Amino acid sequence: MTGPLAGLAVLELAGIGPAPFAGMVLADLGAEVLRIDRPAAARYPGSARHDLLNRGKRSALVDLKQPAGARAVRTLATRADLLLEGFRPGVAERLGVGPDDCRAGNPKLVYGRMTGWGQDGPLAGTAGHDLTYLAPTGVLHALGRPGAAPAPPANLLGDYGGGGMLLAAGALAALWRAQRTGQGQVVDAAVVDGAALLATQLLGLRHGGLWRDEPGTNLLDGGAPFYAVYPASDGRFLAVGALEPAFFAALLAGLGLDPEQTPPQYEVAQWPRLRRLIGDRLASRPRDEWLAVFAGSDACVAPVLTLDEAPAHPQLAAREVFPEVHGVRQPAPAPRFSGTPTGLPARPPPYPGEHTRAALSEWGVPDVDQLLATGVAVQPPDQPGTIEA
Repeated sequence: MTGPLAGLAVLELAGIGPAPFAGMVLADLGAEVLRIDRPAAARYPGSARHDLLNRGKRSALVDLKQPAGARAVRTLATRADLLLEGFRPGVAERLGVGPDDCRAGNPKLVYGRMTGWGQDGPLAGTAGHDLTYLAPTGVLHALGRPGAAPAPPANLLGDYGGGGMLLAAGALAALWRAQRTGQGQVVDAAVVDGAALLATQLLGLRHGGLWRDEPGTNLLDGGAPFYAVYPASDGRFLAVGALEPAFFAALLAGLGLDPEQTPPQYEVAQWPRLRRLIGDRLASRPRDEWLAVFAGSDACVAPVLTLDEAPAHPQLAAREVFPEVHGVRQPAPAPRFSGTPTGLPARPPPYPGEHTRAALSEWGVPDVDQLLATGVAVQPPDQPGTIEA
């Protein structure tokens, strides 16, 4: 691997969602990530080769419920700079791979923990998912439309933005501290904490009287007619983001609307009329005709593309945002570095346990053959299906 984190050793205890995303981000940046899969764990619903959250990683199958399996993980932890886990609070401790267990032989180890609710509090031990973590933070409510229920934002905002991305940031901060002091620490990342953090600007606007509690009535939530999504005559959509006066003027010019006959941009009482004017004009022509009109302008008008259409957008294509690797179209690593460039790995995402024997041996686990013989570790055949314990 290349990238600014080349040489960083990361041990990831397999889970779903935000913790694997954090591991993927670190792998994209050059870290060596060894994922410890469990023999009887749920598998990716399609081919493991398409599980892009595991790109750049290697996989070893180890049964953590057996004492020898937990002991092998503790040995791996002595070689790691960072360990990532996404169990419910207390599970890692019961398995013998909690922070105290793993840091006993490696005080410099940073131990990153990812949960929805956090390691403490009345809901810490209960189940949840992205949507139910977002709901109590106020963030989900802020994404709603007037008179309609909020739409689930896939799992991008909670699991990945507020969860995995901030786990990666917190882990890197703790690694910086460990490098300077020789002492690691535990990083407690929670989706509810991170989602709330992402709403920092909204809370500031709210306290300043500049953000109403009614969703869909504000400057950045679709309430402003110059920051909204409109259908064209062919049913395809255009995103309009002409926030600044100069950009708004460019929007009106492209639409052929007379500024003298158009309601003032920031006169909120006139927003319904302004929305009708913009909407009626955009609905009069197909999407691509409008794109030709606004090409090269500062009107901040863009097409709403599907995931399949996005790679062909001229800007994204020029920057190769969606390269095709191993037959799979996928996002390129981000951000980009001038001195230590990143790249997608030469190998596809691993099958569970694809590297068990080699990885355990390279990371210094003794008696790997014995672990394999007793079923504590599993080296499956090539391209395995579901692996039973």
